[in-house]
Amino acid sequence: MFDIVSFLVQAIRLSAIFLFGSTGEILTEKSGHLNLGIPGIMCMGALGGCYGESLYISSLPVSASTSAPDLTLMNPFLAVLIPILTAILFAGAMGALYSFLAVTLRANQNVTGLTITTFGIGVTKFFIAPIKSQYQAGFSQASIFFRTGFPFASSLGDFGSLFFSYGCLVYLAIIVAVVASLILSKTRVGLHLRAVGENPATADAAGINVGGYRYVATIIGSAIAGLGGLTFVMDWLSGSWEYSIDGMGWLSVALVIFAMWKPNLSILGSILFAILYILPNYIPGIGFAARELMNMVPYFVTVLVLLFVSFQKKRENQPPASLGLSYFREAR
Repeated sequence: MFDIVSFLVQAIRLSAIFLFGSTGEILTEKSGHLNLGIPGIMCMGALGGCYGESLYISSLPVSASTSAPDLTLMNPFLAVLIPILTAILFAGAMGALYSFLAVTLRANQNVTGLTITTFGIGVTKFFIAPIKSQYQAGFSQASIFFRTGFPFASSLGDFGSLFFSYGCLVYLAIIVAVVASLILSKTRVGLHLRAVGENPATADAAGINVGGYRYVATIIGSAIAGLGGLTFVMDWLSGSWEYSIDGMGWLSVALVIFAMWKPNLSILGSILFAILYILPNYIPGIGFAARELMNMVPYFVTVLVLLFVSFQKKRENQPPASLGLSYFREAR
């Protein structure tokens, strides 16, 4: 029988990947940067997290019986915290590289983003194989800590499964999206960031540091997106690396349009995208062609939303007016 609770739990787990990616991209695009490097940045976030985990595993005392690090001595807090920090560092560094090319050198943002994606995917595939082969057992053990929910969840039945059974990264993704929404809509920093994305010349004339805001927004947005890659490996794949992450990145970029550049809406949108993504796995006897067609549904829905937004012509639902355009202060 079809278990709706189990289905929704899996969808919400998967949605954290899309939510991290879309929230990071929304912050970036609000500054006027169209960062198509999100898929590569998510890959680098996953690579950084795995590298940090491998460093922690290597620091463990060696077991006399196996001559390998004793995984029973892993500290759950450090096994989660260190990969999160290294994922943020790797992904943030990619955001800084993008900002240097797009802000300082004024390179074309579309080309720069696609270059970052190609670079991130290539570097990740090159370095992840030896790390995975050496530390796979440690990654599997660490993933248990990433996926551990609240201890009282099982005592609450289906309600506990739906709301309290997820790992820390799922809740962190929701918190980050809510905080980002509040910052963009309720704070002076958010107002300045939106001004930079709408009209950088006017913002510059008002004394707002356009380049600084674009740098910071892109780096922070990239760091957030990188956590989506870490979530994919340590939560969704239980410490393995069997599938490519970049597909998740492109869906995250599409989700930005679906959510109309609003982080709070991206929470619901990410769950919907996750439902559509895993639905073929719950349909018995579905063929390969039908499965591939169903995997296209999120993109099709995004196109419909884009058409709806375009016809509606409400300014609050439109992308930033200067999205994808480099700012030349001399032309002001």
